[in-house]
Amino acid sequence: MANRIVLNETSYHGAGAIKEIAAEAKARGFKKAFVCSDPDLIKFNVTKKVTDVLDEAGLVYEIYSNIKANPTIENVQTGVAAFKASGADYLIAIGGGSSMDTAKAIGIIIANPEFEDVRSLEGVAPTKNKCVPIIAVPTTAGTAAEVTINYVITDAEKNRKMVCVDVHDIPVVAVVDPEMMASMPKGLTAATGMDALTHAIEGYITKGAWEMTDMFHLKAIEIISKYLRDAVNNTPEGRTQMALGQYIAGMGFSNVGLGIVHSMAHPLGALYDTPHGVANAIILPTVMEYNAPATGDKYKYIAQAMGVEKTETMSQEEYRKAAIDAVKKLSEDVGIPADLKAIVKPEDVQFLAESAFADACRPGNPRDTSVEEIKALYESLM
Repeated sequence: MANRIVLNETSYHGAGAIKEIAAEAKARGFKKAFVCSDPDLIKFNVTKKVTDVLDEAGLVYEIYSNIKANPTIENVQTGVAAFKASGADYLIAIGGGSSMDTAKAIGIIIANPEFEDVRSLEGVAPTKNKCVPIIAVPTTAGTAAEVTINYVITDAEKNRKMVCVDVHDIPVVAVVDPEMMASMPKGLTAATGMDALTHAIEGYITKGAWEMTDMFHLKAIEIISKYLRDAVNNTPEGRTQMALGQYIAGMGFSNVGLGIVHSMAHPLGALYDTPHGVANAIILPTVMEYNAPATGDKYKYIAQAMGVEKTETMSQEEYRKAAIDAVKKLSEDVGIPADLKAIVKPEDVQFLAESAFADACRPGNPRDTSVEEIKALYESLM
């Protein structure tokens, strides 16, 4: 079997990287941008940092901001209509996963109109054309949507998230500028950072993992565990390193998949609007314990990457516990709740478990599971 790696055509990294957007747009012959960004980023002038670059270069654009924190089918549908009316020929996605996921879905449908029913994009959709070109500018250090072939759209009618996987949706250009992340509040920084750590750990132990993605994931675990606390305290080095660490994690997991931490987190976002990173962070240690028997010696290297010493002299049981404890400690240090008691209603657990089992991330989990086992994992966190 051949292993596949899909990455951006071009990516820029470092403070001030957004200045490269104008040159890229001109070099590619783009005429008008459809800028996808959420209302809060517009309100707090984060989006303006990019539109100022466009203004200075004399580049034309139109802003679309009907984007929720967990973007819905309706957000995509109105975006498709707005794009068609705009006369734009490329997209600029500014924000976290919500803006980038919305842009991906819009771009895919415009280029593949036979998939105008957004629900038809769930799973691995057999689209034929590359989406409208996207320049992705993340404002959070977590989702890595700027370098992944994945996007998630909420089906509000059915209270579920649809995971969509499509090599045609990857942004042509990623612009990872830590200065775009400097205004993130502590809670969002912590949540998105733990989302990135979850990507790295799940990607490292998923069934599809292989040497190249292992390299990405271990480095991402190392960077995130070392610098997330600093990023939460808004230090320039913390922001810069987290911007890099989350991107490296995205380079890996986008190509090999995830596991049931994400499968269990997605229904929480759909049903309760729980922030995705918070849900992942709460669930991760428990699922790590559950998955441990199917991970060989990988927890030893997770523990090492997180700074645990003397792992070479530890037993398998000891280094597995050390890895899980290191994750718990980081999560606690950045202020993530320890359980789901304040989030999950007991009467919803069966629905959550069934939704998680049906989620596109579940087959990649290193340990085969069932609805009943997932239900027990939710209950253990309540």
